[in-house]
Amino acid sequence: MTRILSAALAAILLMTSFASHAADTAPREPYGIALEGFAYPYPVHLLPLVNDGEQLSMAYMDVAPAQPNGRTVVLLHGRNFPSSYWAPVIRMLSDAGYRVVVPDQVGFGKSSKPTGELHFDNLARNTMALLDHLKIEKTEIVAHSLGGMLGVRIARAYPDRVAHLVLTAPIGLEDYRLYVPPTPTDKMIETEDRLTAEGYRKQLQTNYAIKLSPDQITPFIDARFNIKGSPDYPRWLRAFVSSGQMIYREPVAHEIPLITVPTLFVMGADDHNAPGRPLAPEALRAKMGQNAELAKSLAAKMPNAKAEVIPDTGHLVFLEAPAKYRELVLNFLGR
Repeated sequence: MTRILSAALAAILLMTSFASHAADTAPREPYGIALEGFAYPYPVHLLPLVNDGEQLSMAYMDVAPAQPNGRTVVLLHGRNFPSSYWAPVIRMLSDAGYRVVVPDQVGFGKSSKPTGELHFDNLARNTMALLDHLKIEKTEIVAHSLGGMLGVRIARAYPDRVAHLVLTAPIGLEDYRLYVPPTPTDKMIETEDRLTAEGYRKQLQTNYAIKLSPDQITPFIDARFNIKGSPDYPRWLRAFVSSGQMIYREPVAHEIPLITVPTLFVMGADDHNAPGRPLAPEALRAKMGQNAELAKSLAAKMPNAKAEVIPDTGHLVFLEAPAKYRELVLNFLGR
């Protein structure tokens, strides 16, 4: 009887293991490369655009508050995140009376994936075209990660249209060309194409020091990897790699001290994200990604800026420390 029970238990454990493996390796339901099939928290609209002669569409959410205060905030997303991840911040700002406009930049999320290269100047012009379309003269800008680099470019190019600039865990606080050698686009495409979902999860957790639960990270994995089932995946991949080249080739660190718009840096103390670090010579890697210190140093050089560092927080500051983030941002925008 004991041997029978042991055999039965072993069979159950083996079946459970097979089931778990099957779940891990089950084919993903494919999304389109404009994230068709991936839900956003608010209705998505499309703005027709032309970039470098190519007809494109820019997706955006436009969320009206119940009790308007007459002001608008534009949210600028990061490279590895669809703009849907702003949902808690949209609610926070909307509850405070702000109209909230949330674009997916061209090349990202539900917007078109161009065949040409991405450039911050084009993305800045696209964002201004969206504001013109919505008849918004002046806005607050709240940006995250790569969106911080774009926010810097917008504040420099269109200072009269920006009331306040919030840089949330921005990248681009240093010139990565000083550390990382140039990488051919085809090599970057090959590297990104080899990446697995589990490898990507580890990459996010390591590079971004994320303090979220695995379930909270899964939507980012889905948004990145369910696209692989699309027949247009190669075009998405090339656009994604182009965004990496844009970060490297178009630094904004040298422009940041020239910003005259009131600026707030909100940094995670544990965020040492530095794009391209694995490709840098080993002796230089430790010097990269000192983001909180870089933010404080840059703020001290600016005419109207300050840096706040939130302890025990990584790259996704607004999701990891929502109460503190709310306090800092609403107080700053209310000045």
